[in-house]
Amino acid sequence: MTLPRALTIAGSDSGGGAGIQADLKTFQELGAFGMSALTAVTAQNTQGVSGIYEMTAEAVARQMDAVLEDIGVDALKTGMIANVEIMETIAEKIRQHGVGPLVVDPVMVAKSGHSLLEKDARKALTQTLLPLALLVTPNLPEAEILVNQQLDTEAKRKDGARRILDMGASAVVIKGGHLEGETASDLFYDGESFLTFSAPRIHTRHTHGTGCTFSAAVTAELAKGRNLADAVYTAKKFITRAIARPLELGKGHGPTNHWAYNRDRDPEGVITRTLST
Repeated sequence: MTLPRALTIAGSDSGGGAGIQADLKTFQELGAFGMSALTAVTAQNTQGVSGIYEMTAEAVARQMDAVLEDIGVDALKTGMIANVEIMETIAEKIRQHGVGPLVVDPVMVAKSGHSLLEKDARKALTQTLLPLALLVTPNLPEAEILVNQQLDTEAKRKDGARRILDMGASAVVIKGGHLEGETASDLFYDGESFLTFSAPRIHTRHTHGTGCTFSAAVTAELAKGRNLADAVYTAKKFITRAIARPLELGKGHGPTNHWAYNRDRDPEGVITRTLST
């Protein structure tokens, strides 16, 4: 039996709800062996970020080499990458080792509003990592930053998805958690067709780490050999269940429940897929 192997290259969240902690929990729940390369250590909890301590580019490179030269990976993802040097180093190591598929979660701002990405690194993101990505997973505000345009209609979001693919990514999913209404809809585009993955909106403040968890779920499924659309579908189910069964931890934006997918299954058919042009 060959174990699916998944690597997260991201920051550490001392509160355990986001970053590599969320990624490794998600990998485990979905049956993938999880490994990590830390880009930064953050001091944070459900109420905010009180400190960011970046790793050196050499430290990130050595972590990646250690994993890739020995254990190997079947899929990998990036999360919080605070500066250009680390971003360029990650891209160089991915090319050097010839690994993939790559999921890029363009982490820019924490739930508390704290910036997690230097401004000059935003441009570098589109030039270094996006051309290597099988999938990029921005939420709505992140997608708007990437394309420098407000995406307040479905037509604009579809245009934004096309423009993100023009940056080099093979596919994109623009997550719809920031949209208004009683349905949370994610827009997936692979250069050929659009798929909308929808679920009933869950009203809760416990949504810390949703983006990390979603992208980690896609990565785990890709490591297991799933096709991309099915991997996104499973990730949507995973994060919907994680939000629906909150752990009620902390005084602010609490973490999602990574246990919920396997321990408290919702009825089948909650997530819908809609094809469009």
